[in-house]
Amino acid sequence: MAAEQEEGLKLLGVRASPFSHRVQLALKLKGVQHEYLQENLENKSQLLLKYNPIYKKVPVLLHKEKSIIESLVIIEYIDETWEGYKILPQEPYQRALARFWAIFIAEKCMYTIWTTAWTFDEEKREKGTEEVSEILKTLENELKDKLFFGGDALGFVDIVGVFLAFWFPILHQVVGLPQLVAIENFPKLYDWSQRLLDLYVVKETLPP
Repeated sequence: MAAEQEEGLKLLGVRASPFSHRVQLALKLKGVQHEYLQENLENKSQLLLKYNPIYKKVPVLLHKEKSIIESLVIIEYIDETWEGYKILPQEPYQRALARFWAIFIAEKCMYTIWTTAWTFDEEKREKGTEEVSEILKTLENELKDKLFFGGDALGFVDIVGVFLAFWFPILHQVVGLPQLVAIENFPKLYDWSQRLLDLYVVKETLPP
């Protein structure tokens, strides 16, 4: 895929952030060259404070001196702005479904996993573990026998779902979540995660 040069296009991000990674992956799929600016969230740059004064967080895409914030919004902007690889489905109903499942992973799934992982309250962790298990079952059922959530090719939901394939297993080991919610216990999700991580475009954009 030939890279398209876009003068002045900048991405403010953090290498270890799944939110920043989503945007990097979308730009890579589109073949759009950009300048990546690594942020230090403990000492935020004036550029970040200027272009995301409301949330003061990454990622932020700067295009033609305008800022686009929030990773899911940025991905849709990228898909609509540049030609080439289609990240979201073109058919309206399928597009709506992709948005729904992307939001489900980005909000419901990630929030539940994160709060369960970092709570010291055993009762809350037990309840959270049950919720995570149900969420993973839901995603397993939605995946069915498809290669990716959108079908045969990497799409919007998969880009957001890289969190489950890459960051979730690391978090699982670091904080010692119950084996009940290990991704290996959900065979379709696990196969999908390995298929996703084997893609060169995904490997190339992931942090070490």
